[in-house]
Amino acid sequence: MPRRVLHDQFFKQAKADGYLARSAYKLLEIQERKRLIGRGDRVLDLGCAPGSWLQVASELVGPKGVVVGVDLKEVRDQIAPNVHTLVGDMNEIDPGILLGDSGTAFDVVISDMAPNTTGAGDGFRSVHLCERILDVLPGLLRPKGNLAMKVLEGETYPELLGRTKSLFKEVRGFKPKSSREVSREIFVIAHGFRGAANDGAAGPSSGDNAGNNPA
Repeated sequence: MPRRVLHDQFFKQAKADGYLARSAYKLLEIQERKRLIGRGDRVLDLGCAPGSWLQVASELVGPKGVVVGVDLKEVRDQIAPNVHTLVGDMNEIDPGILLGDSGTAFDVVISDMAPNTTGAGDGFRSVHLCERILDVLPGLLRPKGNLAMKVLEGETYPELLGRTKSLFKEVRGFKPKSSREVSREIFVIAHGFRGAANDGAAGPSSGDNAGNNPA
């Protein structure tokens, strides 16, 4: 069985590059391979602490873009002027608060959330988190917007992928090289949000390419 290495090359590289966690390289690779975020975009980061995805998203959207992060834990570091964070539960927070005064929907929603792992039922809890993300998308994501969310692979993963395919034009599973070898995590990458009216049986879409807490 592969051994978990705490201080691997990505951990050391994050320290050298000034990122708050090694998970920054997951989003960087997703961006490089899947072109998720554009300059000037509005990005919502669900489960944003400790803030490494906020850092990457801030760099990608540039000074004219906006990044909003929400997490149960406070993000202690000041990321950038175009980054705004809130402490709260995504299941309870008013979408209007996330959208801000402009009320403008986001271009991209990203999530590196995972349940507190116990070794039993982790996959089910992870899928449930992702299902909740899909539930709230209609009030947050603009039509044709993009999504990236982490899930732990298990027996209910295909159902999650199917539901996501019913909501987006293109959907694929993707495991970045910076994901730990021992981890079951995979990212559902979706482009072209169709909207709530299509939430149902999976329709034609791209296939699946692949297969905790942010690290």
